[in-house]
Amino acid sequence: MENKQVISALTALAHESRLAVFRLLVQAGPEGLPATKIADQLEIPPSSLSFHLKELTHAGLVDQMKAGRSLIYSANFFTMNSLISFLTENCCGGNVCSPVRDTHCSDEGACS
Repeated sequence: MENKQVISALTALAHESRLAVFRLLVQAGPEGLPATKIADQLEIPPSSLSFHLKELTHAGLVDQMKAGRSLIYSANFFTMNSLISFLTENCCGGNVCSPVRDTHCSDEGACS
């Protein structure tokens, strides 16, 4: 991932509603969810949700597809995994750590 892509993704996620939308879509899996269901589950007004989905889509974190008259949104797992890899590639002196804290890491984040 290029620095500009990383900054765009992190900027998009740096908002409470967008982070909640992204986490919900990750939980939903590749099938995604229609915008109406996202709005209902997160209690976000449709006009606000539309703005947040646009920001997440622009950052490459969310994909949009048409299904009849509905728009289905899903997390872009490739971008998500690329972002995680970028953020952890130099962890622990170049040893790649898993996204979940390894048992050999202290509470301060130092790995042995």
